[in-house]
Amino acid sequence: QDLPFERLVEAVNPERSLSRHPLFQTMLSFDNAGRAATHADLAGLAVSGRTLGAPAAKFDLSFELAERPAGPDRAAGLSCALDYSTDLFDRGTAQDVADRFVRVLTALADDPGRRIGETEILGRDERRRMLVEWNETAVQHADRTPVHVLFEERAAAEPEALAVVSGEERLSYGELNARANRLAHRLLGRGVGRESRVAVFQERSAELIVATLAVLKAGGVYVPIDPQQPASRSEFILRDTGAVALLTDRDPGDLPFAVDVPVLDVGPGTNLSGEADTDPGVPTDAEQLVYVMYTSGSTGTPKGVANTHHNVVHLAADRYWRGGRHERVLMHSPYAFDASTFEIWTPLLTGGTVVVAPAGRLDAADLAAAISGHGVTGLFVSAGLFRVLAEERPECFRGVREIWAGGDVVSPTAVRRVLETCPGTVVANEYGPTETTVFSAVNPLRDPAEVPEAVVPIGRPLWNTRLYALDERLRPVPVGVPGELYIAGSGVARGYLGRAALTAQRFVADPFAGAGERMYRTGDVVRWLADGRLEFLGRVDDQVKLRGFRIEPGEVEAVLAGRPEVSQAAVVLREDRPGDKRLVAYVVAGAAAEPEALRAHVAGILPEYMVPSAVVLLDGLPLTLNGKLDRRALPAPDYGADTERRGPRTEREKVLCGLFADVLGLAEVGVDDGFFDLGGDSIMSIQLVSRARRAGLELSV
Repeated sequence: QDLPFERLVEAVNPERSLSRHPLFQTMLSFDNAGRAATHADLAGLAVSGRTLGAPAAKFDLSFELAERPAGPDRAAGLSCALDYSTDLFDRGTAQDVADRFVRVLTALADDPGRRIGETEILGRDERRRMLVEWNETAVQHADRTPVHVLFEERAAAEPEALAVVSGEERLSYGELNARANRLAHRLLGRGVGRESRVAVFQERSAELIVATLAVLKAGGVYVPIDPQQPASRSEFILRDTGAVALLTDRDPGDLPFAVDVPVLDVGPGTNLSGEADTDPGVPTDAEQLVYVMYTSGSTGTPKGVANTHHNVVHLAADRYWRGGRHERVLMHSPYAFDASTFEIWTPLLTGGTVVVAPAGRLDAADLAAAISGHGVTGLFVSAGLFRVLAEERPECFRGVREIWAGGDVVSPTAVRRVLETCPGTVVANEYGPTETTVFSAVNPLRDPAEVPEAVVPIGRPLWNTRLYALDERLRPVPVGVPGELYIAGSGVARGYLGRAALTAQRFVADPFAGAGERMYRTGDVVRWLADGRLEFLGRVDDQVKLRGFRIEPGEVEAVLAGRPEVSQAAVVLREDRPGDKRLVAYVVAGAAAEPEALRAHVAGILPEYMVPSAVVLLDGLPLTLNGKLDRRALPAPDYGADTERRGPRTEREKVLCGLFADVLGLAEVGVDDGFFDLGGDSIMSIQLVSRARRAGLELSV
């Protein structure tokens, strides 16, 4: 040993943890000194060697190999012992590791010219279990029938059944079908046809559902336009999709963005009495598109995910939803968010009712009123909103039979609190990107005692879905080993609209299925658990999730770098308090740069959820020895530190300042401070409004 161990640790300076050795966790030793000859000749004694068991594991795993000389009854070879930490591994897992190690050594001994990376590490039974048994999800469904035709069949069978509830308005299946037919005939008259893209810019309402259904009946593709996003993004989507029309409930003169396509008013007062109310009967193939929804793009340009009728029918028409837990589904997610696919089509294709929440931003009281007032039995809630509701008002879920929560890592504390408060309610932790049609995996939880302390697994594959955890050579990784998640099956979208190269990069051939089958490369890192459930671990790239939305930091960085005073920009997602995730930008810029001006610049181009909560000015971005961004060295933003604050003067102001500080995690807040300027977001605003009401104050956001 050339260097004392303490000096080595000091020089390397690794990240310290009491749970592991500071330098390495796995050791392999090789004894070729011939000590395996464990006999000696002593007068009157027979001597043999015995392995001494270690009283405690020094490392997580220790492989001890020794050359074994030939003997009277055996050939020369290697013996191997494995010591393992019982705090981390049970005997079965350690045995699996040992078996895989022996399998690799045997394969290399049989074929010394083989590359180590090409060696198969899995046994035949283990490989079959992960590729076949855990993916046996095939069920029969009407996969060749278009979405609107399935709805028309429902409307013909039960025309008086309740289809939509929106405030005081009620629409039966027959009424909804007739209204959608009239609008569809109007669209056909305006030139909408097979796969024509039709932009939809409306608030949540019964009319929004009518418009959505009408576009499909005319053979078109609906393209949701988010009312909250900047004008430039809406204009880009209109251009990128080649939209032939825009449906809106606003006065065409009041549109907040430029439109160079025909605008159709589809608000409550629209007169369609001159149109036929019969089904248009436009021939539609199951592989035609239903919608195009946009997500963040790493190159700075958003990308449109194109999903088909086959995809949506796979998700929404399955018999799972007919079990009684989703008879009345709450529609409250943004229309441009893919959860709206579940909220609209699941009830309408299975004979249920869409309960439309009030338009605009909703606080905890609004959601509770919508749930209880209309007898909602099933709903989707993003992970961030679910956490806030579980903290502030878990009783709002009483009466709900099943909650699907996801879009980000779901808090086990939140799941446990809701299950304890609402006995009989099922909380299903779901996982699924837009590219595989909303949901791809699910983990239903019914008992608070079964909720893990640290991480809630994302579960098992949905019906007609296959999940693979693969290495860089597209080979399955063993149970417990991180791998990239690939998704195959009926939910896999057509691809990205007009982006053939990107589609080919992310939607690849499925080597484990028949010819023509594809799988989607998610970029998410997962691992299989021994019981066949998957656990989410992180990303292979820089993509992040915030409030259920995917964000490519590169897109935000590109917008910041577009400013002349900015020379470098880095955007990261911080979680300086448990559950409090915030997007933060770090900028190297000239002396004239103002953080608020940079935030305003981003807000004018990107959606609200992509606007950093803080912009931190630095002299230079910290780098690692390899020249990469050193994220651990980036300072936490000090929200409002440079502000001269006026303190509260009245009891009301004192309460409000205290509430602001409590929700935002700040030591103090002044009466002139803005909630969103201090890092607040839409999820935090729900907490603020809820706590203000408990304090006897009424706030609106």
